[in-house]
Amino acid sequence: MTVSPMLVCYGGTFDPVHNGHVAVARTVRDALSAQVALLPAHDPPHKGPTRADARQRAAMLDLAVDGEPGLSVDRRELSRQGPSFTVDTLTELRGELGAEAPIAWLIGADSLLQLASWHRWRDLFELAHLLVVDRPGAAVDADALAQQAPEVHAEIAPRWRDPVQFAETAHGGIAQVPMPALRPESSTELRRRIHDGEPWYDWVPPAVAAYIIRHGLYKPATV
Repeated sequence: MTVSPMLVCYGGTFDPVHNGHVAVARTVRDALSAQVALLPAHDPPHKGPTRADARQRAAMLDLAVDGEPGLSVDRRELSRQGPSFTVDTLTELRGELGAEAPIAWLIGADSLLQLASWHRWRDLFELAHLLVVDRPGAAVDADALAQQAPEVHAEIAPRWRDPVQFAETAHGGIAQVPMPALRPESSTELRRRIHDGEPWYDWVPPAVAAYIIRHGLYKPATV
């Protein structure tokens, strides 16, 4: 029987996608022999309005992963009205892929600290595994998690696994994915650099840079 590779879902606003996003997706793909789907959020409940619209953000993602084996763009959240809740997306995916398919949701360490504020956050572990990557200024630290997010710490403490074991079960575990080096890019800083006319081209794939320039994204508004 052929076993399908694990699906790793990488959600975010991607406003815009940058080289750091692509590097994380590649690292996870290679470390876990997984398929990685990048899911642009329509209306993220934890963030303000996006600067580029949904169509533009998805188009930039298409350009960023073009020619990258195992990386794809999933637009399902863009067609959903209202907030993009992770639990709803995973419920939909679980219904499509079946009860036994290994699925993981990828988040940054900063999001892990805020996990208790997510909609029905405990239900996530009944639908998928959780993969965590360090972010600049936010590492996966058990002591910090116990102090700053005790509910989350209590829930995940018995769930830690080696990420390579995720393919053996459908859901319920949590693991850290080591990154070779923390990436300096952030979408917030990237938008600021574009707006202020500072160097930014080397932070994004060339095709994405060309798209941003062609559509005049993130530049100061003109009257």
